[in-house]
Amino acid sequence: MAAMTDAPASPIPSEPLPSVLALGPVLPVVVLDGGADPAEAVPLARALVAGGLRTVEITLRTAGALEAVRRVAAEVPRAVVGAGTVLTAQQAVAARDAGARFLVSPGWTDRLLTAAREAGLPLLPGVSTASEVMALLERGVEEMKFFPARAAGGPAYLRALASPLPRARFCPTGGIGPDSAADYLALPNVPCVGGSWMLPPEVMRARDWKRVERLAREAARLGAGGPAGTGAGGGSVSAGGRCR
Repeated sequence: MAAMTDAPASPIPSEPLPSVLALGPVLPVVVLDGGADPAEAVPLARALVAGGLRTVEITLRTAGALEAVRRVAAEVPRAVVGAGTVLTAQQAVAARDAGARFLVSPGWTDRLLTAAREAGLPLLPGVSTASEVMALLERGVEEMKFFPARAAGGPAYLRALASPLPRARFCPTGGIGPDSAADYLALPNVPCVGGSWMLPPEVMRARDWKRVERLAREAARLGAGGPAGTGAGGGSVSAGGRCR
């Protein structure tokens, strides 16, 4: 299969991102297998960007993840690459040094919030209760990850939070697929959703980047109220093809 090429682009600006949630309706979540070549993240990111999804979250769950972030940041200038599953201050610094533009965590601590601010990167801290949302609002954080979205109550729960906590805005992640993404995006407090249904295992095993591009394009249409495409739903999928 012919390699995809990235169109010429200006260097990534050094100023902070105004809002991670405003970069697109879907945030692709990539989990590299332990033995996967980090270089595979480059054609994968190019395919996602070509399909209309600029942001790419590469989770720090395997040894090659930081190198994958570094490669995408250096070789796919049109992508806005971030690091996911950030759990410690050390990981926040390492992700920044690798070229990550934003951080995502399944939860949050005051130490992690401080580390992200000191690193100069926006953080989407994970929440699943109203009390956690209130605590973050007290700390000046208004953009959050709702995780695990399906298990924590899904669209109905987020709809219930919209009235009492109108300043909070969410990127739900966890168990979201093409059939449920539109239900989340219809909510007033959900600008985007996170998932990896555009990276089904059989497609990743075949390294079918053109298919990834088509699935990404279908996902990008969700932001315009378009119908969801067909694909593997729910969870996150590793670049080696295992469902997470």
